[in-house]
Amino acid sequence: MIRFCTLALYLFCSVVALNSCSSEPEKKRVRTIEDDKSDSLLLVYDSKKADKRIDAYMKELHKKRGFNGNVLVAKKGKIIYQNAIGWADYLHRDSLTINSVFELASVSKPMTATAILMLAEQGKLKLDQTVNAFYPDFPYPGITIRMLLSHRSGLMNYVYFVDRLWKAQRKNESKGISNADVMKLIAEHKPPVYTKPNVKFHYNNSNFMILGAIIEKVSGMPYSQFMQENIFKPCGMKNTNVYSKAEYDKIPVDVVGHDRTWRYSVVQNFLDGPVGDKGIYSTVHDLFLFDRCLRKGKLLGKAWLDSAYTGHNNLVRGHFNYGYGWRIFDGDGHKVVYHTGWWHGFRHIYLRDLTEDVTIVLLCNLTNGSLLQLDELYKMVGMPVVKKSAYTGNGDTSED
Repeated sequence: MIRFCTLALYLFCSVVALNSCSSEPEKKRVRTIEDDKSDSLLLVYDSKKADKRIDAYMKELHKKRGFNGNVLVAKKGKIIYQNAIGWADYLHRDSLTINSVFELASVSKPMTATAILMLAEQGKLKLDQTVNAFYPDFPYPGITIRMLLSHRSGLMNYVYFVDRLWKAQRKNESKGISNADVMKLIAEHKPPVYTKPNVKFHYNNSNFMILGAIIEKVSGMPYSQFMQENIFKPCGMKNTNVYSKAEYDKIPVDVVGHDRTWRYSVVQNFLDGPVGDKGIYSTVHDLFLFDRCLRKGKLLGKAWLDSAYTGHNNLVRGHFNYGYGWRIFDGDGHKVVYHTGWWHGFRHIYLRDLTEDVTIVLLCNLTNGSLLQLDELYKMVGMPVVKKSAYTGNGDTSED
């Protein structure tokens, strides 16, 4: 009897040990001194060796097209041009510096998507799980995480829905609301959807606001904390944070968003509370570090990265698509993943040519059309012209 009990105990312990070994421990992304040294070298820049063509082009863009913001261009992991051009706060005549922190607007979306894919890679969620698995009172069944990532949910844009609600009810517009608040409002009011799930691509902020809410539910921590611990710190992004008006009366940054003629500074309001679709504040240097971090596979394995960089919608003009949190240009022998941003006086574009290893970051706090005039910059660095109007419906380049 004793021998039988001993054997049973042995078998039980063996099964426990086997099960423990079969589920891989969560990969810890810990910064080292060597990481800090490597990043410091990445950010070394000698203005005397700046690409003179890019410098002349950017100064002309500032003078004739009103570009106001920060720019960084890198090739093969080396910064070939950077500059801070214009005002951080026009009213107080504060100038931008290269370390100025901008509200990233929708350039936040690739980072939110990265966080979701990290949770999926760790087995903490599945892309085909529905929103109802995390928020049972969500009133639209059948919408999956995969649809949210690729803008195929068919949902309305919560920004317009909540804005109309606040104005109709004359609510306080200075106090920010959270993602959880918006999820409750959607459950309560059930605003009409745009179309049925998974029918077509329909870009809107609701998708990534909900992904932000799911990150909070799955991780058990605020979106801001999760992003800081799992993306910003591992990538050495020391000047990057999530700021929500639901947590801050005043967002603690000095760069102010402006309308296109400098007539007024755009005031933050309750819609600066929800995050995931926006809400990340960063610098051109930190976005370059994020690019290098992804390239080195420090956040996601290759298969998960490839899924993010694969188009999950119909091609537009033969070249353009949307993956998981990334806009995609695929043609002329290049694959470029990028994202634009436009929110409350900020307008940006962040491009990563995966084929030629070119990174371009343009962060603006003046919402004019200067970022629509970048064709020559793309050509200077050997990148395709990433602009839909440059191509015919067959994907061929249009005549100049």
